[in-house]
Amino acid sequence: MKVAIASDHGGLNIKAEIKSLMDEMNIQYEDVGCNCEDSVDYPDYALPVAEKVVNGEVDRGILICGTGIGMSIAANKIKGVRCALVHDTFSAKATREHNDSNILSMGERVIGPGLAREIAKIWLETEFEGGRHARRVEKITLLENK
Repeated sequence: MKVAIASDHGGLNIKAEIKSLMDEMNIQYEDVGCNCEDSVDYPDYALPVAEKVVNGEVDRGILICGTGIGMSIAANKIKGVRCALVHDTFSAKATREHNDSNILSMGERVIGPGLAREIAKIWLETEFEGGRHARRVEKITLLENK
């Protein structure tokens, strides 16, 4: 598995935690920014992650900003992205099993680094169940063409 990861200035600490987790899990990743504490615009970092996911350059993406909301909204504008804003472990598992989410978004000002690591670990390890869920995901895909 290969993952693209990015944050804005509000998500740098959790991004570092998740990169450390992926090192421990032997998951290859590409950090596409930001790498400074200066105020930046989150869509500038959500877009390259989303494009890498939909173009097949990476298998999944992880985005972190202050709340996770802006990153998830921006990423979900890209056709083929199913970005889930997650702040609990139950949702991390469910969004992979049921929604086949391909990007995870989290908010550093909402959750701490320990919970962020748990969420990311579960999300990275959980597979899509398919079955009845595949039909539902296909209906989501059809909505993108309207």
